[in-house]
Amino acid sequence: MKLGILAFGAHPDDVELGCSGTIAKEISLGKKVGIIDLTRGELGTRGSVEIRNNESEAAAKILGVSIRENLDMRDGFFLNDESHQMRIIEIIRKYKPEIVLCNAIDDRHIDHAKGSKLVSDACFLSGLVKIATSIDGIQQEAWRPKLVYHYIQWKNIEPDFVVDITGFIDKKEASILAYGSQFYNPNSEEPETPIATKNFLESIHNRSRELGRLIGTEYAEGFTVERYLAVNSLGNLI
Repeated sequence: MKLGILAFGAHPDDVELGCSGTIAKEISLGKKVGIIDLTRGELGTRGSVEIRNNESEAAAKILGVSIRENLDMRDGFFLNDESHQMRIIEIIRKYKPEIVLCNAIDDRHIDHAKGSKLVSDACFLSGLVKIATSIDGIQQEAWRPKLVYHYIQWKNIEPDFVVDITGFIDKKEASILAYGSQFYNPNSEEPETPIATKNFLESIHNRSRELGRLIGTEYAEGFTVERYLAVNSLGNLI
């Protein structure tokens, strides 16, 4: 299956928090979108691997993505090295996305920036024909995504561009709340974590609203880029 967009997250829920409004909008426009989680988030204070697996499946159904896979890398300890890059290359060549979305370039959790660089490096290497990969014994063709964008997570990084997600904020928040073990729940008896507070949950909504305000819409999500953005004409900007 060829996908138009492939979104990577170091942990289940990273994609939902960072860019699920954009994903929901692109799917409504007819794009095929997939999500790849690098780890199971097994070091998370709350929940369990089994719970988070179920939550990620529920979130995928809410968003309507075409595929969701987990690469079972080690939470907290995966590396940006050849073996990990090769696994990402295989996935990129498998789905041949035009656009890749990945973790924030800098963030509170060490896996976010590490995952961001790992995926970005693999996107480049995936286009080199002398790197050989195969799936189920079938040789893969080289493929390099045209665009690599990084969503924003805990830190308020200045975006290079924003996407209007007006009309999709409810789906974004529903996909986040699918992770009932991870986020604010006044009835939960699990330990409180920085992302399990009411303040954090409200900050996701407020950031979307603030970015929307700055571009004259209701809600938006921000991204950073690795190279210049280009438009065919000034009229393409909103």
